[in-house]
Amino acid sequence: MSMHTSGIHHITAFVRNAQRTADFYAGVLGLRLIKKTINFDAPEVYHLYFGDEMGSPGTIITFFPWENSRRGRVGSGQVGYTTYVVPADAFEFWQERLNKLSVDYEQTVRFGENYLQFVDPDGLKLEIVARDGGKESSWSFGGVPAHKAIKGFGGAILYSSAPNHTADLLVSLMGLERVGREGAYARFKAAGDVGNLIDIYMEPMELGHGGSGTVHHIAWRAKDDEEHALWRDHAAREGLEPTPIIDRQYFNAIYFREPGGLLFEIATDPPGFARDEEPDKLGGKLMLPEWFEAKRSQIEQLLSPFEVRVLEEDK
Repeated sequence: MSMHTSGIHHITAFVRNAQRTADFYAGVLGLRLIKKTINFDAPEVYHLYFGDEMGSPGTIITFFPWENSRRGRVGSGQVGYTTYVVPADAFEFWQERLNKLSVDYEQTVRFGENYLQFVDPDGLKLEIVARDGGKESSWSFGGVPAHKAIKGFGGAILYSSAPNHTADLLVSLMGLERVGREGAYARFKAAGDVGNLIDIYMEPMELGHGGSGTVHHIAWRAKDDEEHALWRDHAAREGLEPTPIIDRQYFNAIYFREPGGLLFEIATDPPGFARDEEPDKLGGKLMLPEWFEAKRSQIEQLLSPFEVRVLEEDK
């Protein structure tokens, strides 16, 4: 049976501080905080979701802000760079914005495209590329107008301890198309119009370890619950030992580790983030699953308050 993901659903990373993370991803990058909830496995830790106006699949980056966590090391078995895509005419805007906000960056070229590469306050590696295609953002915040705003993920660079095996799996299991090789990078394309171009660094590198400034997992899209169950069967037949289907409130999820060490998730597009908040109020309050509501007061006391705010440089 042949199956094809549309591309990235979300990417989840470890950071240390909720306010610093909000200041960077909302304040600097102009993303919307679309959900403020908790790590269901560690309710003393936030789980924060940032994306486009509605938190559309292919735009969502999520964080576990774990105070005093160890610093991670980016290396094989991890997402190396998370790639954001902006409108084709917005590249200079983002150069000027990073300069204005004193965010150091390097400009590089890969597969004929210009990239701005930089890190967030915890060291998470990010890059911006300008491309046609994909729905433009309808969200503006601070100094980022909607017509220059991030559209979603452009893709990602994967660091694998077994890059040939990871490359084969992207094609044989996930249904991506191998579209190019340039230097140390192989490129693969999914069917969607955001989160669809995946590069694998094909040379050996040091093993990474988890901690702040690293990606925990990359999630791929399943269009609905029916397809999601088929994805689980598909992964099981490949011997990847997927988890049972897990209810994450805003999508259902399965997880497995691919041969190069990366933790893959497959997540459903529905039900989305408006299931428990009105669209114009997304991210406005701490949302808890019903099994934690009885402990709301205790949980709120464990979480450091923060706010989404416009940076001084944008006022």
